[in-house]
Amino acid sequence: MTIENEEQLEKLRIVGKLVARTLTAMGEALEPGMTTRELDDLGRGLLEQAGARSAPELTYDFPGATCISIGPDCAHGIPDDTVIKAGDLINIDVSAELDGYFGDTGASFAVPPTRPRIQRLCEDGRKAMWAGIRAVKPGARLNEVGRSIETFANKNGYSLVRNLASHGVGRSLHDEPSEIPTWYEKNDRRRITEGLVFTIEPFLSLGAEWVEEMDDGWTLRPPHQEATVQYEHTLVATRRGPLILTLA
Repeated sequence: MTIENEEQLEKLRIVGKLVARTLTAMGEALEPGMTTRELDDLGRGLLEQAGARSAPELTYDFPGATCISIGPDCAHGIPDDTVIKAGDLINIDVSAELDGYFGDTGASFAVPPTRPRIQRLCEDGRKAMWAGIRAVKPGARLNEVGRSIETFANKNGYSLVRNLASHGVGRSLHDEPSEIPTWYEKNDRRRITEGLVFTIEPFLSLGAEWVEEMDDGWTLRPPHQEATVQYEHTLVATRRGPLILTLA
């Protein structure tokens, strides 16, 4: 969506902060021995306390309040009785609807003890996301976001998953623009307009360029089980630069 007034911006700020706080709380609670269902229950409780609804449940009838994926799975994992173990790489994606507006955020967490290569992957996953965020300004080509992310990935020896993309958000979980590549698409001539609300969420990987859907119809996994991380913010393009809505 494109923001038209201050009331819309304030409502997006509120839901953005809510999903950010929920993600932070889930990340802090994460520990070996708990199940992904228990972690999801924590997230559900925080959303419901604020009067919000899980966006994946509301929009897609997803079987959980949040998406929790244990590596090698990297997206859309279903919360269940799987027990989290030391050394796991876990992605948590939190999105919600509140008062007609949607916020979306996510992050990957390495459960100690963490191998140095995985720790660096997590650190660089955040850096890749911020490389894309810094490219956001009204009037710029939308593909400059992907160009910046791909430049970072190539420089540091990573691949990017290319069948998962960023997207517009606001009045729906997946709003216009419907797909924003986190890699460089030279023929994409769309431009960033002032007030445009969208996510930036690269999937940075140790070799994977695509993911496959598992038999449950939701969970996404790299074909050769390459470690992959995702970090995501919802933001607004403003004349002063990107305004991040999903900071706790």
